[in-house]
Parts: sequence; structure tokens; C-alpha cells
Amino acid sequence: MYSLRKISVSSVLFFLFLTVSGGNPYRFSAGAGEAGIRYACSMKPGFWSSFHNQALLAYNNSLSFGMNYENRFNISELGTRTAGLLIPAGKTSLGIMYSHFGYYNFKRQMVGLACGLSLSENIAAGVQVDYFSEKTTGEYDNYQLVTCEVGVLAKASDNVMIGIHLFNPVPNSLRKNVLPSSIRAGAGIELSKVLFAGAEAELSTGEKLIFRTGFEYEVLKKFWFRGGFSTENTSFSFGLGYLLKFCKLDLSFATHERLGITSCASLIFKIH
Repeated sequence: MYSLRKISVSSVLFFLFLTVSGGNPYRFSAGAGEAGIRYACSMKPGFWSSFHNQALLAYNNSLSFGMNYENRFNISELGTRTAGLLIPAGKTSLGIMYSHFGYYNFKRQMVGLACGLSLSENIAAGVQVDYFSEKTTGEYDNYQLVTCEVGVLAKASDNVMIGIHLFNPVPNSLRKNVLPSSIRAGAGIELSKVLFAGAEAELSTGEKLIFRTGFEYEVLKKFWFRGGFSTENTSFSFGLGYLLKFCKLDLSFATHERLGITSCASLIFKIH
């Protein structure tokens, strides 16, 4: 028989995850570089940003592979492991993403297939199909959910970009289990060749409006420093990035007003 203690631990961790995820708990965070600017990245081209707004895939022109690990509050059971692959295909770029959250007694996995392309010189769009699997040991139901997400990117000028992203634009009346929806909108500006700043807002089903802002500064050649702020749990973040010969390494740290520090690390390999 499944022990009451294990059920209690799983339940506590699950509700803790829902509480600290903010926004939409089904939107997995990915990318230490993006975490360093507090995920104000719906308009910023980059490997992991392409999974935050699939329209950004239109700016990918290299075969790349990435791995990411988020260690939330130094609790291994709340860790998220993510892997992604970007594949250029002419005027279109494809993305494949896998994410795993949790541990043996409670885990949530996601597989996403994405596509992005340029519609014109200044406008790009993208779409991603997501499959979620949620499993809990014991007498709890297991869930499988399918949804999609779409994104649009517009160049307001040579150095200003605007991004809009919508997750789960499917009415819950069409599905057995409720899946939250969310919308993000943001703008970013390249103040110089070495300095980027961005801000965005996100609204999720049943949640308060969240504001995020962040910056990225190339202190030295191939070395970046990042900082950010989010109204979600009054969270500050900072991060570092360094481009090696064979890969890019990013690290970030974010605060929580009550629960402590979340660290994140990612590696991106440019294959071709």
C-alpha cells in the first residue's frame, strides 16, 4: 500500500511548485541566459528564447543543441531538466524541446515541436505543439494533455523589437482537464552593440499581471553580465555568460522573497 507519508510529501511538493511557479505552471522555464534577465525575453533572439516565443526561430540559422538545469531553492525534487534542438530548414527553422520536472513520486514531462518563419522583412511568426504528461505514484489520476502556443515578432526599427506570445489558445470546454492559458507581450531595444534592455508583461488564467524587466551587457568580448527584476514574488536575478570555442555556458541566480535562491545553468552547442 502506498504510504500516507509519501502521499503527503508529494502533495506538499506539488502545491509548492504551483505556488512558486507563478504565472502559468505548465510553462516550463528554460535558459540560464533568459533567467538572468528574469525571462524578459519574448522579443530577444536566442536559443532558449525561441521556446519562449517561437517567432524567434525565424532568426536561427545554425544547427544547435542545448541542455538546461534549474535547481529551485536547492530542493532536488523541484528540479527541472530541459533539452532542446534547433534545426534550420531554409526560410523556416524547427525546434524540438523536452522538459522534465519533479522526481519519482510526482513528475511532469513535456515534449514540444516548434516552427518559426519570416512573414516579411519586419514580421515573423511561430507555432509550437505541446504534449504534457503528469504522473503521480499512488491512487491519483495521471494526465496527458495536448495544446499549442503561438508567437509573433515585429521589428519596430533597426534596434527595437516587439514580441507577443500566447500559450494554450484552446478553450477548456473542449478538453477534459483544465489547462491554464497565458499571454505575454514585451519590447526590447539594443541600446548599443553590447547592451540590450527589455521589458514585458504576462497574464495567466487566475493569476495577477506580472511585469518583468532585464538587461544584458557584454562586459568583455564573449563575456556577458545580466540582471533582471520580476514583480512575481518580488524577484531579482543576475547571471553570467561566456562563449567558449565549442559551446556557450550561462549561469544565473534568482531570489524569492521567502524561499531563497533558484540557480540555473545551461550549455548551448553550435553543431553547424
